[in-house]
This record gives sequence, structure tokens and C-alpha cells, in this order.
Amino acid sequence: MNLSSAYSRFHSVSERLRSPLLLIIRVFWGAQFIQTGWGKLTHLERTTEYFASLGIPAAHLNALAAGSTECLGGLLLLLGLGARLASVPLLATMAVAYATAERDAFGALFREPDKFTSAAPFLFLLASLIVLAFGPGAFSLDRLLLHENSIQRKT
Repeated sequence: MNLSSAYSRFHSVSERLRSPLLLIIRVFWGAQFIQTGWGKLTHLERTTEYFASLGIPAAHLNALAAGSTECLGGLLLLLGLGARLASVPLLATMAVAYATAERDAFGALFREPDKFTSAAPFLFLLASLIVLAFGPGAFSLDRLLLHENSIQRKT
């Protein structure tokens, strides 16, 4: 077996890991988004006060928006339904979290990357970015619906 053939086999095996890995990322982080969003919504007064303390304008409206985005976006991520589209507002929510609650960590992105990567929004941001870039994978409602639509068009 030559090097090219060995690499080709390795590539083929590693490609088979993509969908299971995306499923794990989507289910775990989708559930985490739902949990944090639900926490914001069920403790809306506390969340509003916290957002106001960060200087976020229209704190109550933004607390509702962040909690709702995390709940709904997390559910869509978990199911793999419109997952790429759902990842965009989740990314925006995490960017706002960095810009407000984790301002120091955001500013340290290039000086102290450990500070940036250890901040609370980082893994949420990363999971959303992975789904945006690679899609939800084969084990998703998106794939199921796309497959059903392609079958219907053929008949």
C-alpha cells in the first residue's frame, strides 16, 4: 500500500466521523442554549437587571430577545432543523455577550487568547460557528426533509 492509498483510506474513515460529531455538538450545545435561554426567561427580572448593569439599552427587551433566541435557536440546533440559519442569531447573541459581559476577555483575544477561550460564551460561539460552517450533518431533520423533498421531486 502506497502513501497516497493509505491517506485516501484514512480520509474516508475520518469523513465518516463528521455526522456523528456534528450530532454530538448539536445535541449537547443545543440543550445548553435551551437551558441558558430558559434561565434568562424564567428569571427575567434578574436578567433585565443584569443587562441594565452592563449598560445594555432596552435591557428588558434585550433580555427577552436573548433568552428567546437561545431557547428557540438551541431547539433548532438540537433538532438539526434550519440549523445553519439558527446558528446566525446564536452567533450574534454570543458576540453581544462577549462585547458586554466579557469585554475584558474579548479585548484579550490576541494578547491573552486563554482569557478569550476560557470566557463563558466561547464554547457556545464555537459550537454555533461549527454548525454554520459544516451544517447539521446527516443525522438531522434538515437532511431528512431535504431527502424527502428530493424523493418527491423525482416522482
